[in-house]
Amino acid sequence: MNTENISRTIAKDLLSIQAVFFRPDEPFIWASGIKSPVYCDNRLTLTATEVRNDVENALAETIKKEYPDAEALMGTSTAGIAHAAITAHILGMPMGYVRSGAKDHGRGNQIEGRLEAGQKVVVVEDLISTAGSAVEVVNVLRAAGAEVLGIVSIFTYGMKKGLDRLAEADVKNVSLTNFDVIAEIAAQENYIKQEDVERLIAFRNNPSDESWIRK
Repeated sequence: MNTENISRTIAKDLLSIQAVFFRPDEPFIWASGIKSPVYCDNRLTLTATEVRNDVENALAETIKKEYPDAEALMGTSTAGIAHAAITAHILGMPMGYVRSGAKDHGRGNQIEGRLEAGQKVVVVEDLISTAGSAVEVVNVLRAAGAEVLGIVSIFTYGMKKGLDRLAEADVKNVSLTNFDVIAEIAAQENYIKQEDVERLIAFRNNPSDESWIRK
């Protein structure tokens, strides 16, 4: 399956199970206080078997294409762990995951699973918004001696803050699908009105500007 087909297939899948859910007329409120027309919970893919199969096979295909030298997968805690595990199983590859902080007991690990110095790894993330957590994982792995080839994720908003953070960290991210594609398909399949697409893109381009709400 080519990149465009993957992007559209995964977008349709996420919309069909409301893993990505648009509500431009009744915005959600993020923890930061920002009003958002979109809610994303890719954990729902784990309980939708057909969608899960599409996602994990697409992740495996993307890793083989974009990161052919990968030797291990590392999931982000907690949302990326299951996807890293299933995808690693498909690829016959080792996996582990990175905690948000070191344990305060036992061996005090932050990286779970064996990581060899110089090992070529790919980070598996479910969602890229501002990219803070993904970049932190990359930095932890680099500090431990890994060669991080890049990130693979299910969905990205394409927010400027996230793109800037990834560029500053000099790390590549490849997402199965993105905000623009999902918004386009949501309109085509009548999840939202066509005139809402412009509002959604306005939100994505500047989440702190609430003028999209009044359009």
